[in-house]
Amino acid sequence: MRHRKSFNHLGRTSSHRKAMLANMATSLILHKRITTTVAKAKALRSYVEPLITRSKDDTTHSRRIVFSYLQSKEAVTELFREVAKKVADRPGGYTRIIKLGNRVGDNAELAMMELVDFNETLLAEKTKTKAKSTRRRRGGKKKSTNAGQKEAAVKETVTKEKTDEKAAEQTVEKETGKEKEAPAAETKNEETPQAEVEVKEPAKEEEKNEKKQEKKNEKKDEKNEEDNSKKK
Repeated sequence: MRHRKSFNHLGRTSSHRKAMLANMATSLILHKRITTTVAKAKALRSYVEPLITRSKDDTTHSRRIVFSYLQSKEAVTELFREVAKKVADRPGGYTRIIKLGNRVGDNAELAMMELVDFNETLLAEKTKTKAKSTRRRRGGKKKSTNAGQKEAAVKETVTKEKTDEKAAEQTVEKETGKEKEAPAAETKNEETPQAEVEVKEPAKEEEKNEKKQEKKNEKKDEKNEEDNSKKK
């Protein structure tokens, strides 16, 4: 009687069953996805998941234990290098079984078995759904008041930034105006000496002319006096 014997022998001897599960586990680790019957997939799940859990502890002892089951160096290196990194944060449930229907020849139930963390399409869909999901709680009024306060704070910050920008622009304009006025004043100071020189030059010419006329007048007076003296 098979009372309390839930173990599935899969119609094989012990050595045959162990070899088959080891080969299926190596192909699952290397290819990340295999197609088999539902019964074999369920048996493989209970065989391979403890080995994946063992791979989280990367030590020589754990590698030797996994190698005693798989008998494949390539599968062991792939398990401890690639699979262990992606499975590090997952607490069990490393595989997924998807039923594909019945086989044509013997009408056996087929299934696809894969490693959960290596199905990129499903992972991308999950991330999208997580981003879109929203949670609603009671107390909407409080949220509205909080939202109003946040908006008011944002507006105040925006107005402060605008005023600061205007003040900065005004200061820049004042500095530029001062810089423009300074060169203009310098040019005026440079032009005024020229005007003074131009004013001084005609005054000097007039003085020279007056001196010449005075000399001429003195000479005339002297001649007149000499003439008068001769007449006498």
